[in-house]
Amino acid sequence: MVVFGGKKVKQFVTGFGGNGLGQIVAAVAVSFLVRIFSSPGPALLPENDDDDGVPSSDSPDGETPTPSGKVTPVTIRWNSINCSVSDKSSKSVRFLLKNVSGEAKPGKLLAIMGPSGSGKTTLLNVLAGQLAASPRLHLSGLLVFNGKPSSRNSYKFAYVRQEDLFFSQLTVRETLSLAIELQLPNISSVEERDEHVNNLLFKLGLVSCADTNVGDAKVRGISGGEKKRLSLACELLATPSVIFADEPTTGLDAFQAEKVMETLRQLALDGHTVICSIHQPRGSVYSKFDDIVLLTEGSLVYAGPARDEPLEYFSKFGYHCPDHVNPAEFLADLISIDYSSSDSVHSSKKRIDGLVESLSQKLSTTIHATPITIDDLSKSRKRISKRTIAKRKGGWWKQFWLLLRRAWMQASRDAPTNKVRARMSIASAVIFGSVFWRMGKSQTSIQDRMGMLQVAAINTAMAALTKTGGVFPKERAIVDRERAKGSYSLGPYLFSKLLAEIPIGAAFPLMFGAVLYPMARLHPTLMRFGKFCGIVTAESFAASAMGLTVGAMVPTTEAAMAVGPSLMTVFIVFGGYYVNPENTPIIFRWIPSVSLIRWAFQGLCINEFRGLQFDHQHSFDIQTGEQALERLSFGKSTIRDTLLAQNRILLFWYCTTYLLLEKNKPKYQQLETTPPDHENLHLKLEEFNSELADQTYEAPEVSQVGSDEPLESPEVDPVGSFILEGAQ
Repeated sequence: MVVFGGKKVKQFVTGFGGNGLGQIVAAVAVSFLVRIFSSPGPALLPENDDDDGVPSSDSPDGETPTPSGKVTPVTIRWNSINCSVSDKSSKSVRFLLKNVSGEAKPGKLLAIMGPSGSGKTTLLNVLAGQLAASPRLHLSGLLVFNGKPSSRNSYKFAYVRQEDLFFSQLTVRETLSLAIELQLPNISSVEERDEHVNNLLFKLGLVSCADTNVGDAKVRGISGGEKKRLSLACELLATPSVIFADEPTTGLDAFQAEKVMETLRQLALDGHTVICSIHQPRGSVYSKFDDIVLLTEGSLVYAGPARDEPLEYFSKFGYHCPDHVNPAEFLADLISIDYSSSDSVHSSKKRIDGLVESLSQKLSTTIHATPITIDDLSKSRKRISKRTIAKRKGGWWKQFWLLLRRAWMQASRDAPTNKVRARMSIASAVIFGSVFWRMGKSQTSIQDRMGMLQVAAINTAMAALTKTGGVFPKERAIVDRERAKGSYSLGPYLFSKLLAEIPIGAAFPLMFGAVLYPMARLHPTLMRFGKFCGIVTAESFAASAMGLTVGAMVPTTEAAMAVGPSLMTVFIVFGGYYVNPENTPIIFRWIPSVSLIRWAFQGLCINEFRGLQFDHQHSFDIQTGEQALERLSFGKSTIRDTLLAQNRILLFWYCTTYLLLEKNKPKYQQLETTPPDHENLHLKLEEFNSELADQTYEAPEVSQVGSDEPLESPEVDPVGSFILEGAQ
């Protein structure tokens, strides 16, 4: 870290920022730059103490572990999970999950099934600790890992989301290689890293597309199933014990969906605990499940073994699955509400309520949890709430060089975007050059020159803003995920992005200036042309930095494209051409000083008008360019002042982006653990009662759920199909 003396910092700020507001902005920028360069690595939750009986994810020597291929078995149990959302306007409470219990075992593939809105993703996010925090959300229940209420960070876990987000211009092999370098810095040799990449490619069936670009909506790349398997590969780098997958078959055809589920099934057989949510799988996919959890409207309907056991369970209530019918479709119809008529809604709700009540009564006496004491819970809370600074993954500069390489590959290979930007820059220059063709030195040409320079400043800024604002919100989602895994800190990312985009970002303003300058016959000297290109290039970078801030401020690309141009319109109004700075109302006097349009227009005018002589016939005519600058209140300024102001604005927007990304980083809801009653710490284990299992009940003949006559749960004693066995 570079240490600045107090006098040197003061001299730097005074020289760089000028006076007044400029010094303040420069001082803030310097302080943030020092913080970015000297900040430690990403903060992670601490590992458990050695005496808590929970294996640590770190190696014994305290270094970041390398993948050994061995999976630490983890059994997850959850009991009485309740999740509700309060509505301030109506003062009502809506339950997303109601008293949900179950378990997931290593070597097993557990599927969470249910109709849309049943709480599948909510339950998955609760188990993975990925439920977005909200002051209106209340989450409670008991969640234990290997019999102890320990932190999730005691074990490695992977979360595969519905949306597969990658840098589109990188190949599959490059994506995995960079992920390994960022997440597993202990793998230093190229041979070992390549071997690990090849093993993952072979394991997940990605060998055939290893050297194909990932692609996106603009550029064709790998298929949807291959993207999903690539997401799994990126999550499997550190050999996680638990794998969560949120609807991994969404958007895939039947063949690709089965390939993805076969991959998850194989991972379960390798010893991982695999939990996925899925809507309505085909029969061949359903046969791969070891256990299932059925949810409807946030309530538990069934939890236990998959395949034929759920059918046998529901048959005891009179609901028989017809022959040659997909069991998953039968179960989905059974626990769904039929909204075709009021009678069907009433009967289906009555049927579902009966099934939920039957299971809840049985589970209330059969679920077993490992004894938990108050000391265990307090130790868990202390461990969860404690925070520490983890060892850097590879150090600041290594992260910077890796991210710089990735950013450069993404920017330089994005041929479609670069071609469009180049064509638009040249086309805009040709149009403006045709309108302001070979301006002379008459009195009317003064207004033409000012108008042309203002249009050039607006066009350059808007082009850079819309490009960055349209891309960064998607990239931010990738960055948030990678930062959540502790791959790198924010400082190296922003600095690498700035440097990587300098060559590409400078090319388009240079194209624009090279075409427009001779067509409009501006000041015909090579030095003036160089200054013209330098001013519009600096403005382009400042506008891109502003686009980053807008992208970090809003959640979607559409919102960024709405907010960015609106904010730029304000800067255009106070850009020095429409309103003279001296006539600006007092409450708005600060806007011209932060308007990048104003500073670019001022610099272009100084570069163009200074030294020009105009034709004149009257004494009140403008005779020199200096007189024209005085009319705009630019007479006392220099090009150096405008470039320094553009740099201050650029640093301001980058520092604001840093603050916004830090402030808006994902926050997750904490599970409120309530200590169980001391008398109920040991819940009795019950063996499955074979007599009850064999007992049948009279029910009306049912050919298929969802027929014309809705089914209702007969009034029978609850039958237990699922017993959560405790650790022996």
